[in-house]
Amino acid sequence: MDQDELLLEAEVRMEKCVEYLKSEYRGMRTGRANPGLVETIKVNYYGAPTPLKQIASIGSPDPTLLVIRPFDPSALGEVEKAILKSDIGITPSNDGKVLRLAIPPLSEERRKQLVGRAKTASEEARVAIRNVRREANKKSTDLDSISEDDLHGFKDDVLELTRKYEGQAGEYLEKKTQELMDM
Repeated sequence: MDQDELLLEAEVRMEKCVEYLKSEYRGMRTGRANPGLVETIKVNYYGAPTPLKQIASIGSPDPTLLVIRPFDPSALGEVEKAILKSDIGITPSNDGKVLRLAIPPLSEERRKQLVGRAKTASEEARVAIRNVRREANKKSTDLDSISEDDLHGFKDDVLELTRKYEGQAGEYLEKKTQELMDM
């Protein structure tokens, strides 16, 4: 493995950290009905934990309502249990065919809690990005065919990537905080 491959691998892994953060933010409740709020909830479907989006259609007919219609009607009870066990804080209404989730407006206290969760998720992403940087720098010192000047340049490139992706994580945090507080 040469330094270009190491740099590319580090960039791909840092990008995955930011993508994971974005997926975490999609699942945070903001007072508007968003299928991302429930689509990753794991449902015990025939003994296997399965993401909700794989076993049901999730729709939002209006800004304050989510409708979940399992493809297999016998899974409705398991879907309801999974939603109740999740930390979204909404109790579903079951009519025997579909589940309805009425999204209530967020209280000021709940908004602040969600902002705290968003900050924690952002910091976890930044730590993961720094871990990628540390691993890339460690692997680069193990390369035999790299001069000391090239090694220094490589570490500068990795640091630049780290700053770029940490900046993206910070931008997503600002957007999510703004979204949570401006409702």
